[in-house]
Amino acid sequence: MRLATFNVENLFVRARALNLDTWTEGKKILEEYVALSELIEQPAYTNEIKAKMIGLLAALGIDKKNESRFVLLRENRGQLVKYSALTGTRIVARGREDWSGWIELRTELIGETATRNSAQVIRDVNADVISLIEVESRRALRQLSEKLLPEVRGTAYDQTMLIDGNDDRDIDVGLLVRQPYRVGWMRSHSDDLDARGRRVFSRDCPEYAIWTPDGSVIWLLVNHFKSKGFGTQEASNMRRAAQAETVRSIYQRLRSEGAAMIAVLGDLNDVPESEALAPLLAQGDLKDISTHTKFQSDGRPGTFSSGGARDKIDYILLSSELYERMSAGGIWRKGVWGGAKHPSWEVYPEMTSPHHAASDHAALWCDLDVA
Repeated sequence: MRLATFNVENLFVRARALNLDTWTEGKKILEEYVALSELIEQPAYTNEIKAKMIGLLAALGIDKKNESRFVLLRENRGQLVKYSALTGTRIVARGREDWSGWIELRTELIGETATRNSAQVIRDVNADVISLIEVESRRALRQLSEKLLPEVRGTAYDQTMLIDGNDDRDIDVGLLVRQPYRVGWMRSHSDDLDARGRRVFSRDCPEYAIWTPDGSVIWLLVNHFKSKGFGTQEASNMRRAAQAETVRSIYQRLRSEGAAMIAVLGDLNDVPESEALAPLLAQGDLKDISTHTKFQSDGRPGTFSSGGARDKIDYILLSSELYERMSAGGIWRKGVWGGAKHPSWEVYPEMTSPHHAASDHAALWCDLDVA
């Protein structure tokens, strides 16, 4: 069985703030969006909160109208804000129960070439089971499998699965599975809470039982940990550490229930030596496929962007039983932009600009000797 993971950075549509030329451009917008969303949920809007809201509304361009290039303000019942030339912008709601609505990120279509290149990566990796990170919906997975893959002479998958998670930017984690393997039992952890009553996972950590032809089961824990993109470094590190601890507890529960063949895979958004990932990489028997003697390195340790050591953030971690069954593994970087005149690695011929890249992430794969 070939197992793989690939952060596609959305397939068809993506939040405009995430689709700019550089991450830095969108970072400030996302920080303002998160800050305003948190203030909106406050039960009572004090004068201090109202002043902060007005500042954020102006920064996002929705202080005088409900729509800007990057965000929309939805006011379904009641009103949050009023504007007039005479009195300016005012927060008129007294608290969360005074109105019904929210702010949302505006989306736009991803270029056809980039989407096609995503399909080509999945075709060329040719996994029996592949986890896809930052996918907008199960419908998008089905369109990829049933329409895009055949268009690039790839083979459609028999099962597509995605459980809607906690991120309202449509960047969930999904799964494609091909016969003779099947998705069996599933369990979501999107509502797992930490000690402070907050949801642990930025998206989800779904458990998928993959049924094999001989009746054995391979368990997959698919993840996309908190990014370093916005918020303080300390807060981001603590969030990833909590996520890693929770994944480890799920892994240990599966072990206690008799499961032997388990994989943790996806975008963990940190380097192997980080303290945040220590519960998974420095404790217990989970092993990174890139440390296996059968792993075919291309000379670049990282999985993101330029592939440097600090860019190793995507993983397939195997239990000792699966690690012993690994017969091959590698990284597929052909869909990542490698530079203009002299690409640092082979890329698809259609990629003539960064906007044509399938993703900033390379795909990882491994072959496992299972029936």
